[in-house]
Amino acid sequence: MPAAELKYEIVENFGTISEDGSAWKKELNLISWNEYEPKYDLRVWNDDHTKMGKGITLSKEEVANLKALLNKIEL
Repeated sequence: MPAAELKYEIVENFGTISEDGSAWKKELNLISWNEYEPKYDLRVWNDDHTKMGKGITLSKEEVANLKALLNKIEL
């Protein structure tokens, strides 16, 4: 049985967090997965966004909570 096709649309790219020296970049994007409501997504992508690595997808509320936590960290 073939795996189900994963559909995604990058609605907005907020930027690159890091690059590993190859063609892979860790990015923060707003992505619609399988035509659902877009969510914030942090993962590695190749240059043309045809391949991706493991990542984390967050709701707007989760991003707000993460932002509050990060604001408490002294760097």
